[in-house]
Amino acid sequence: MLLKLAMRNVLRSAHDYSVYFATLAFAACLLYSFTASGEYLLSLDLTADQRGIYESASMVTQAFSVFSALVFAFLVTYANRFILRRRSREFATYGIMGMEPTTMARILAYEGCVAAVAALAVGMLAGVLASPLFGAIAAFVFDAPWQPLLVFSANAALWTAECFAGIMVLALVLEIRSLRKHSLLELLEADSTPEQPKGAARLSVGLQTLLAAVLLIVVWGSCLFQPVQFIVWILPMGVAAVLATGMFFRVWAVRRPERAHRRPERLLSGLRVFDLRQLQARMSLNANAMACTCVLIAVAVCMMVAGLAFSVGMRDESGLLNDQTLAPIGYVGIFYGITFLVAAAAVLALQQLAGAADDRQAYRMLGNLGCDASMMRRSIRSQVGTCFALPLAFALVHDVFGLALVAFLAYTLGSSQFPVIVAGVVGVTVVLLGAYYLITCRECGRMLLLTKDTEDGSMC
Repeated sequence: MLLKLAMRNVLRSAHDYSVYFATLAFAACLLYSFTASGEYLLSLDLTADQRGIYESASMVTQAFSVFSALVFAFLVTYANRFILRRRSREFATYGIMGMEPTTMARILAYEGCVAAVAALAVGMLAGVLASPLFGAIAAFVFDAPWQPLLVFSANAALWTAECFAGIMVLALVLEIRSLRKHSLLELLEADSTPEQPKGAARLSVGLQTLLAAVLLIVVWGSCLFQPVQFIVWILPMGVAAVLATGMFFRVWAVRRPERAHRRPERLLSGLRVFDLRQLQARMSLNANAMACTCVLIAVAVCMMVAGLAFSVGMRDESGLLNDQTLAPIGYVGIFYGITFLVAAAAVLALQQLAGAADDRQAYRMLGNLGCDASMMRRSIRSQVGTCFALPLAFALVHDVFGLALVAFLAYTLGSSQFPVIVAGVVGVTVVLLGAYYLITCRECGRMLLLTKDTEDGSMC
Protein backbone atom coordinates (compact mmCIF):
# COMPACT_ATOMS: atom_id res chain seq x y z
CA MET A 1 0.00 0.00 0.00
CA LEU A 2 2.80 2.42 0.88
CA LEU A 3 4.55 1.65 -2.39
CA LYS A 4 1.37 2.39 -4.35
CA LEU A 5 0.97 5.65 -2.46
CA ALA A 6 4.58 6.57 -3.19
CA MET A 7 4.19 5.80 -6.90
CA ARG A 8 1.04 7.92 -7.07
CA ASN A 9 2.87 10.80 -5.42
CA VAL A 10 5.80 10.49 -7.81
CA LEU A 11 3.50 10.53 -10.84
CA ARG A 12 1.83 13.64 -9.50
CA SER A 13 5.21 15.22 -8.75
CA ALA A 14 6.44 14.37 -12.24
CA HIS A 15 3.60 16.49 -13.62
CA ASP A 16 4.06 19.37 -11.19
CA TYR A 17 7.87 19.54 -11.03
CA SER A 18 9.08 18.76 -14.54
CA VAL A 19 12.25 20.86 -14.04
CA TYR A 20 13.32 18.57 -11.18
CA PHE A 21 12.89 15.34 -13.14
CA ALA A 22 14.37 16.80 -16.32
CA THR A 23 17.45 17.85 -14.36
CA LEU A 24 17.87 14.41 -12.80
CA ALA A 25 17.55 12.75 -16.20
CA PHE A 26 19.96 15.24 -17.77
CA ALA A 27 22.45 14.57 -14.97
CA ALA A 28 22.23 10.83 -15.64
CA CYS A 29 22.63 11.48 -19.35
CA LEU A 30 25.76 13.57 -18.82
CA LEU A 31 27.38 11.17 -16.36
CA TYR A 32 26.70 8.20 -18.60
CA SER A 33 27.52 9.80 -21.95
CA PHE A 34 30.89 11.27 -21.10
CA THR A 35 31.97 8.06 -19.40
CA ALA A 36 30.70 5.93 -22.27
CA SER A 37 32.29 8.10 -24.94
CA GLY A 38 35.64 6.48 -24.06
CA GLU A 39 34.52 3.06 -25.21
CA TYR A 40 32.98 4.69 -28.25
CA LEU A 41 36.32 6.29 -29.16
CA LEU A 42 38.23 3.07 -28.55
CA SER A 43 35.84 1.29 -30.94
CA LEU A 44 36.95 3.61 -33.74
CA ASP A 45 40.04 3.35 -35.91
CA LEU A 46 42.49 5.13 -33.58
CA THR A 47 46.23 5.30 -33.80
CA ALA A 48 48.39 3.99 -30.98
CA ASP A 49 49.17 7.56 -29.89
CA GLN A 50 45.46 8.47 -29.79
CA ARG A 51 44.67 5.40 -27.70
CA GLY A 52 47.41 6.34 -25.26
CA ILE A 53 46.09 9.89 -25.07
CA TYR A 54 42.59 8.72 -24.30
CA GLU A 55 43.70 6.20 -21.69
CA SER A 56 45.33 9.04 -19.77
CA ALA A 57 42.21 11.17 -20.24
CA SER A 58 39.90 8.40 -19.06
CA MET A 59 41.75 8.13 -15.75
CA VAL A 60 41.50 11.89 -15.24
CA THR A 61 37.82 11.88 -16.19
CA GLN A 62 37.05 9.02 -13.82
CA ALA A 63 38.72 10.88 -10.95
CA PHE A 64 36.87 14.11 -11.68
CA SER A 65 33.56 12.24 -12.06
CA VAL A 66 33.50 11.96 -8.26
CA PHE A 67 33.55 15.75 -8.04
CA SER A 68 30.75 16.08 -10.61
CA ALA A 69 28.71 13.60 -8.58
CA LEU A 70 29.12 15.90 -5.55
CA VAL A 71 27.84 18.84 -7.63
CA PHE A 72 24.76 16.88 -8.62
CA ALA A 73 24.36 15.74 -5.00
CA PHE A 74 24.03 19.41 -4.02
CA LEU A 75 21.52 19.89 -6.83
CA VAL A 76 19.39 16.87 -5.89
CA THR A 77 19.46 17.82 -2.20
CA TYR A 78 18.28 21.33 -3.05
CA ALA A 79 15.53 19.93 -5.29
CA ASN A 80 14.35 17.51 -2.60
CA ARG A 81 14.17 20.34 -0.07
CA PHE A 82 11.92 22.22 -2.47
CA ILE A 83 9.62 19.26 -3.02
CA LEU A 84 9.41 18.51 0.71
CA ARG A 85 8.55 22.14 1.38
CA ARG A 86 5.83 22.06 -1.26
CA ARG A 87 4.38 18.82 0.10
CA SER A 88 4.83 19.55 3.80
CA ARG A 89 1.08 20.04 4.29
CA GLU A 90 0.46 16.61 2.80
CA PHE A 91 2.83 14.94 5.28
CA ALA A 92 1.33 16.96 8.11
CA THR A 93 -2.05 15.51 7.10
CA TYR A 94 -0.57 12.02 7.26
CA GLY A 95 0.63 12.78 10.79
CA ILE A 96 -2.76 14.15 11.88
CA MET A 97 -4.38 10.95 10.59
CA GLY A 98 -2.10 8.98 12.91
CA MET A 99 0.69 7.90 10.58
CA GLU A 100 3.97 7.25 12.40
CA PRO A 101 7.11 9.23 11.43
CA THR A 102 8.79 5.96 10.47
CA THR A 103 6.00 5.24 8.00
CA MET A 104 6.28 8.71 6.47
CA ALA A 105 10.02 8.18 6.17
CA ARG A 106 9.37 4.93 4.30
CA ILE A 107 7.05 6.76 1.90
CA LEU A 108 9.77 9.33 1.25
CA ALA A 109 12.31 6.55 0.67
CA TYR A 110 10.00 4.76 -1.78
CA GLU A 111 9.32 7.99 -3.64
CA GLY A 112 13.02 8.74 -3.87
CA CYS A 113 13.79 5.29 -5.21
CA VAL A 114 11.00 5.43 -7.79
CA ALA A 115 12.03 8.93 -8.94
CA ALA A 116 15.71 7.97 -9.10
CA VAL A 117 15.08 4.77 -11.07
CA ALA A 118 12.81 6.57 -13.53
CA ALA A 119 15.26 9.46 -14.03
CA LEU A 120 18.19 7.06 -14.30
CA ALA A 121 16.45 4.96 -16.95
CA VAL A 122 15.36 7.99 -18.99
CA GLY A 123 18.78 9.62 -18.65
CA MET A 124 20.77 6.56 -19.70
CA LEU A 125 18.38 5.90 -22.59
CA ALA A 126 18.90 9.47 -23.72
CA GLY A 127 22.65 8.95 -23.30
CA VAL A 128 22.60 5.86 -25.52
CA LEU A 129 20.54 7.66 -28.16
CA ALA A 130 22.86 10.66 -27.96
CA SER A 131 26.03 8.55 -28.01
CA PRO A 132 26.85 9.58 -31.60
CA LEU A 133 26.67 13.24 -30.57
CA PHE A 134 28.82 12.84 -27.45
CA GLY A 135 31.16 10.58 -29.35
CA ALA A 136 31.47 13.29 -31.99
CA ILE A 137 32.48 15.79 -29.30
CA ALA A 138 35.13 13.46 -27.93
CA ALA A 139 36.36 12.57 -31.43
CA PHE A 140 36.54 16.27 -32.31
CA VAL A 141 38.57 17.02 -29.19
CA PHE A 142 40.99 14.14 -29.81
CA ASP A 143 41.09 14.65 -33.59
CA ALA A 144 39.89 11.09 -34.17
CA PRO A 145 37.70 9.70 -37.02
CA TRP A 146 33.97 9.64 -36.25
CA GLN A 147 31.08 7.48 -37.38
CA PRO A 148 27.38 7.76 -36.30
CA LEU A 149 27.05 4.63 -34.16
CA LEU A 150 24.85 3.84 -31.16
CA VAL A 151 26.97 2.49 -28.32
CA PHE A 152 25.96 1.06 -24.93
CA SER A 153 28.60 0.84 -22.22
CA ALA A 154 27.93 -1.48 -19.30
CA ASN A 155 30.78 0.04 -17.29
CA ALA A 156 29.41 3.56 -17.81
CA ALA A 157 25.91 2.42 -16.87
CA LEU A 158 27.22 0.81 -13.68
CA TRP A 159 29.22 3.93 -12.76
CA THR A 160 26.17 6.17 -13.35
CA ALA A 161 23.95 3.87 -11.27
CA GLU A 162 26.49 3.89 -8.42
CA CYS A 163 26.70 7.68 -8.49
CA PHE A 164 22.92 8.02 -8.48
CA ALA A 165 22.58 5.54 -5.64
CA GLY A 166 25.02 7.51 -3.50
CA ILE A 167 23.40 10.84 -4.38
CA MET A 168 19.87 9.66 -3.62
CA VAL A 169 20.87 8.02 -0.33
CA LEU A 170 22.44 11.28 0.83
CA ALA A 171 19.45 13.33 -0.33
CA LEU A 172 16.92 10.99 1.28
CA VAL A 173 18.78 10.93 4.59
CA LEU A 174 18.76 14.72 4.73
CA GLU A 175 15.13 14.86 3.63
CA ILE A 176 13.96 12.36 6.26
CA ARG A 177 15.96 14.18 8.90
CA SER A 178 14.28 17.46 7.94
CA LEU A 179 10.84 15.83 8.03
CA ARG A 180 11.37 14.41 11.52
CA LYS A 181 12.81 17.66 12.85
CA HIS A 182 9.62 19.66 12.22
CA SER A 183 6.41 19.43 14.20
CA LEU A 184 3.02 18.92 12.57
CA LEU A 185 2.21 22.61 12.98
CA GLU A 186 5.48 23.61 11.31
CA LEU A 187 4.78 21.22 8.43
CA LEU A 188 1.29 22.67 7.98
CA GLU A 189 2.68 26.20 7.69
CA ALA A 190 5.97 25.43 5.92
CA ASP A 191 4.69 25.96 2.35
CA SER A 192 3.28 29.40 3.22
CA THR A 193 5.94 30.69 5.64
CA PRO A 194 8.87 32.48 3.99
CA GLU A 195 12.36 31.60 5.12
CA GLN A 196 14.08 34.08 7.43
CA PRO A 197 17.31 35.96 6.64
CA LYS A 198 20.49 34.51 8.12
CA GLY A 199 24.18 35.31 8.39
CA ALA A 200 25.46 38.20 6.28
CA ALA A 201 21.91 39.22 5.35
CA ARG A 202 21.67 40.86 8.78
CA LEU A 203 24.59 43.24 8.13
CA SER A 204 23.99 46.84 7.07
CA VAL A 205 23.94 47.73 3.38
CA GLY A 206 27.03 49.91 3.69
CA LEU A 207 29.07 47.21 5.43
CA GLN A 208 28.01 44.59 2.87
CA THR A 209 29.00 46.94 0.03
CA LEU A 210 32.44 47.51 1.58
CA LEU A 211 33.08 43.82 2.24
CA ALA A 212 31.93 42.83 -1.25
CA ALA A 213 34.25 45.43 -2.83
CA VAL A 214 37.25 44.27 -0.79
CA LEU A 215 36.67 40.59 -1.57
CA LEU A 216 36.17 41.23 -5.28
CA ILE A 217 39.33 43.34 -5.45
CA VAL A 218 41.28 40.49 -3.85
CA VAL A 219 39.79 37.81 -6.14
CA TRP A 220 39.95 39.76 -9.39
CA GLY A 221 43.33 41.30 -8.57
CA SER A 222 44.84 37.90 -7.80
CA CYS A 223 43.45 36.51 -11.04
CA LEU A 224 45.04 39.29 -13.07
CA PHE A 225 48.30 40.03 -11.26
CA GLN A 226 49.04 36.85 -9.25
CA PRO A 227 47.70 34.01 -11.45
CA VAL A 228 49.90 31.36 -9.84
CA GLN A 229 48.69 32.26 -6.35
CA PHE A 230 45.12 32.38 -7.64
CA ILE A 231 45.38 28.82 -8.99
CA VAL A 232 47.02 27.56 -5.78
CA TRP A 233 44.29 29.15 -3.64
CA ILE A 234 41.47 28.47 -6.08
CA LEU A 235 39.04 27.06 -3.49
CA PRO A 236 39.35 29.93 -0.97
CA MET A 237 39.12 32.36 -3.89
CA GLY A 238 35.93 30.65 -5.01
CA VAL A 239 34.41 30.94 -1.52
CA ALA A 240 35.37 34.62 -1.40
CA ALA A 241 33.76 35.17 -4.82
CA VAL A 242 30.53 33.51 -3.62
CA LEU A 243 30.41 35.61 -0.44
CA ALA A 244 31.09 38.85 -2.34
CA THR A 245 28.52 38.02 -5.02
CA GLY A 246 25.88 37.21 -2.41
CA MET A 247 26.42 40.53 -0.68
CA PHE A 248 26.29 42.31 -4.03
CA PHE A 249 22.91 40.72 -4.78
CA ARG A 250 21.52 41.76 -1.40
CA VAL A 251 22.73 45.34 -1.89
CA TRP A 252 21.16 45.35 -5.36
CA ALA A 253 17.86 44.15 -3.88
CA VAL A 254 17.85 47.10 -1.47
CA ARG A 255 19.07 49.79 -3.88
CA ARG A 256 16.91 48.80 -6.84
CA PRO A 257 13.58 50.03 -5.36
CA GLU A 258 15.26 53.26 -4.27
CA ARG A 259 16.38 53.95 -7.84
CA ALA A 260 12.96 53.00 -9.21
CA HIS A 261 11.26 55.67 -7.05
CA ARG A 262 13.17 58.33 -8.99
CA ARG A 263 11.00 57.56 -12.05
CA PRO A 264 7.42 57.46 -10.72
CA GLU A 265 5.91 57.26 -14.22
CA ARG A 266 7.45 53.80 -14.69
CA LEU A 267 7.06 52.75 -11.07
CA LEU A 268 3.28 53.13 -11.20
CA SER A 269 2.82 51.23 -14.48
CA GLY A 270 1.43 47.71 -14.34
CA LEU A 271 2.59 45.67 -11.35
CA ARG A 272 5.98 47.38 -11.11
CA VAL A 273 5.74 48.10 -7.38
CA PHE A 274 4.62 44.53 -6.68
CA ASP A 275 7.46 43.10 -8.80
CA LEU A 276 10.09 45.18 -7.02
CA ARG A 277 8.80 44.15 -3.61
CA GLN A 278 8.77 40.47 -4.53
CA LEU A 279 12.26 40.65 -6.01
CA GLN A 280 13.59 42.45 -2.96
CA ALA A 281 12.26 39.76 -0.62
CA ARG A 282 13.44 36.90 -2.83
CA MET A 283 16.93 38.30 -3.39
CA SER A 284 17.41 39.09 0.29
CA LEU A 285 16.64 35.50 1.30
CA ASN A 286 18.21 33.59 -1.62
CA ALA A 287 21.27 35.76 -2.28
CA ASN A 288 23.79 33.09 -1.21
CA ALA A 289 22.18 30.36 -3.32
CA MET A 290 22.02 32.70 -6.32
CA ALA A 291 25.65 33.64 -5.73
CA CYS A 292 26.61 29.94 -5.86
CA THR A 293 24.84 29.56 -9.21
CA CYS A 294 26.49 32.75 -10.48
CA VAL A 295 29.98 31.48 -9.64
CA LEU A 296 29.12 28.04 -11.08
CA ILE A 297 28.14 29.70 -14.37
CA ALA A 298 31.37 31.71 -14.38
CA VAL A 299 33.47 28.60 -13.69
CA ALA A 300 31.55 26.63 -16.34
CA VAL A 301 32.25 29.23 -19.01
CA CYS A 302 35.95 29.37 -18.12
CA MET A 303 36.27 25.57 -18.12
CA MET A 304 34.53 25.13 -21.47
CA VAL A 305 36.57 27.90 -23.06
CA ALA A 306 39.77 26.41 -21.63
CA GLY A 307 38.76 22.94 -22.79
CA LEU A 308 38.16 24.08 -26.35
CA ALA A 309 41.24 26.33 -26.36
CA PHE A 310 43.50 23.50 -25.19
CA SER A 311 42.11 21.03 -27.75
CA VAL A 312 40.51 22.59 -30.82
CA GLY A 313 42.56 25.75 -30.49
CA MET A 314 45.82 23.78 -30.46
CA ARG A 315 45.42 22.52 -34.01
CA ASP A 316 47.69 23.66 -36.79
CA GLU A 317 46.69 24.62 -40.33
CA SER A 318 46.40 20.97 -41.34
CA GLY A 319 43.92 20.28 -38.52
CA LEU A 320 46.30 18.22 -36.38
CA LEU A 321 46.94 18.91 -32.70
CA ASN A 322 50.21 20.70 -32.06
CA ASP A 323 50.53 19.07 -28.64
CA GLN A 324 48.18 16.14 -28.23
CA THR A 325 48.93 15.77 -24.53
CA LEU A 326 46.60 18.76 -23.90
CA ALA A 327 43.60 16.92 -25.33
CA PRO A 328 42.73 15.20 -22.00
CA ILE A 329 42.72 18.58 -20.26
CA GLY A 330 40.41 19.94 -22.95
CA TYR A 331 38.07 16.98 -22.69
CA VAL A 332 37.79 17.26 -18.91
CA GLY A 333 37.23 21.01 -19.13
CA ILE A 334 34.36 20.65 -21.60
CA PHE A 335 32.76 17.85 -19.59
CA TYR A 336 32.79 19.61 -16.25
CA GLY A 337 31.96 22.96 -17.76
CA ILE A 338 28.73 21.51 -19.13
CA THR A 339 28.08 19.75 -15.81
CA PHE A 340 28.41 22.95 -13.79
CA LEU A 341 26.33 24.94 -16.27
CA VAL A 342 23.45 22.47 -16.16
CA ALA A 343 23.60 22.33 -12.36
CA ALA A 344 23.54 26.14 -12.11
CA ALA A 345 20.62 26.49 -14.51
CA ALA A 346 18.64 23.82 -12.65
CA VAL A 347 19.25 25.44 -9.26
CA LEU A 348 18.10 28.81 -10.62
CA ALA A 349 14.91 27.17 -11.90
CA LEU A 350 14.26 25.41 -8.61
CA GLN A 351 14.80 28.66 -6.70
CA GLN A 352 12.11 30.36 -8.75
CA LEU A 353 9.72 27.44 -8.27
CA ALA A 354 10.30 27.63 -4.52
CA GLY A 355 9.65 31.38 -4.63
CA ALA A 356 6.47 30.81 -6.63
CA ALA A 357 5.27 28.41 -3.94
CA ASP A 358 5.64 31.23 -1.41
CA ASP A 359 3.89 33.73 -3.70
CA ARG A 360 0.66 31.81 -4.27
CA GLN A 361 -1.26 33.79 -1.67
CA ALA A 362 -0.07 37.11 -3.11
CA TYR A 363 -1.16 36.21 -6.64
CA ARG A 364 -4.46 34.84 -5.38
CA MET A 365 -5.08 38.21 -3.75
CA LEU A 366 -4.21 40.02 -6.98
CA GLY A 367 -6.74 37.86 -8.79
CA ASN A 368 -9.40 38.58 -6.21
CA LEU A 369 -8.74 42.31 -6.65
CA GLY A 370 -9.47 41.95 -10.36
CA CYS A 371 -5.93 41.95 -11.76
CA ASP A 372 -5.80 40.74 -15.35
CA ALA A 373 -4.22 37.30 -15.90
CA SER A 374 -2.01 38.61 -18.73
CA MET A 375 -0.63 41.30 -16.40
CA MET A 376 0.19 38.67 -13.77
CA ARG A 377 1.93 36.57 -16.41
CA ARG A 378 4.07 39.55 -17.37
CA SER A 379 4.87 39.98 -13.69
CA ILE A 380 6.00 36.35 -13.46
CA ARG A 381 8.16 36.68 -16.58
CA SER A 382 9.70 39.88 -15.25
CA GLN A 383 10.61 38.42 -11.85
CA VAL A 384 11.91 35.12 -13.20
CA GLY A 385 13.80 36.93 -15.96
CA THR A 386 15.55 39.18 -13.46
CA CYS A 387 16.53 36.21 -11.30
CA PHE A 388 18.06 34.50 -14.35
CA ALA A 389 19.60 37.58 -15.95
CA LEU A 390 21.33 38.98 -12.86
CA PRO A 391 23.44 35.87 -12.05
CA LEU A 392 24.26 35.46 -15.75
CA ALA A 393 25.33 39.10 -16.11
CA PHE A 394 27.51 39.06 -13.00
CA ALA A 395 28.96 35.67 -14.01
CA LEU A 396 30.10 37.26 -17.26
CA VAL A 397 31.72 40.04 -15.20
CA HIS A 398 33.62 37.37 -13.25
CA ASP A 399 34.55 35.77 -16.57
CA VAL A 400 36.16 38.98 -17.81
CA PHE A 401 38.91 38.34 -15.26
CA GLY A 402 38.84 34.54 -15.38
CA LEU A 403 39.05 34.45 -19.17
CA ALA A 404 41.97 36.88 -19.07
CA LEU A 405 43.91 34.18 -17.20
CA VAL A 406 42.70 31.47 -19.62
CA ALA A 407 43.64 33.66 -22.60
CA PHE A 408 47.13 34.20 -21.21
CA LEU A 409 47.66 30.44 -20.82
CA ALA A 410 46.10 29.71 -24.22
CA TYR A 411 48.21 32.19 -26.16
CA THR A 412 51.32 31.14 -24.26
CA LEU A 413 50.75 27.54 -25.37
CA GLY A 414 50.06 28.61 -28.95
CA SER A 415 46.26 28.25 -29.00
CA SER A 416 44.33 30.07 -31.73
CA GLN A 417 40.74 31.21 -32.45
CA PHE A 418 40.25 32.24 -28.84
CA PRO A 419 37.66 35.01 -29.52
CA VAL A 420 35.56 32.60 -31.61
CA ILE A 421 35.67 29.99 -28.84
CA VAL A 422 34.61 32.54 -26.22
CA ALA A 423 31.72 33.77 -28.38
CA GLY A 424 30.52 30.21 -29.00
CA VAL A 425 30.64 29.20 -25.34
CA VAL A 426 28.87 32.37 -24.19
CA GLY A 427 26.21 31.80 -26.86
CA VAL A 428 25.61 28.21 -25.71
CA THR A 429 25.38 29.42 -22.10
CA VAL A 430 22.78 32.05 -22.95
CA VAL A 431 20.72 29.57 -24.99
CA LEU A 432 20.71 26.95 -22.21
CA LEU A 433 19.73 29.47 -19.54
CA GLY A 434 17.09 30.85 -21.90
CA ALA A 435 15.58 27.38 -22.31
CA TYR A 436 15.45 26.90 -18.53
CA TYR A 437 13.95 30.38 -18.20
CA LEU A 438 11.09 29.50 -20.56
CA ILE A 439 10.39 26.22 -18.79
CA THR A 440 10.48 27.94 -15.40
CA CYS A 441 8.10 30.71 -16.52
CA ARG A 442 5.65 28.09 -17.73
CA GLU A 443 5.80 26.11 -14.49
CA CYS A 444 5.57 29.20 -12.28
CA GLY A 445 2.64 30.50 -14.29
CA ARG A 446 0.83 27.21 -13.98
CA MET A 447 1.54 27.05 -10.26
CA LEU A 448 0.40 30.63 -9.55
CA LEU A 449 -2.43 31.07 -12.05
CA LEU A 450 -3.90 27.57 -12.33
CA THR A 451 -6.40 28.09 -9.52
CA LYS A 452 -7.71 31.31 -10.97
CA ASP A 453 -7.86 29.94 -14.53
CA THR A 454 -9.73 26.86 -13.29
CA GLU A 455 -12.23 29.00 -11.44
CA ASP A 456 -12.76 31.14 -14.52
CA GLY A 457 -13.28 28.03 -16.64
CA SER A 458 -15.81 26.58 -14.21
CA MET A 459 -17.76 29.85 -14.20
CA CYS A 460 -17.96 29.78 -17.97
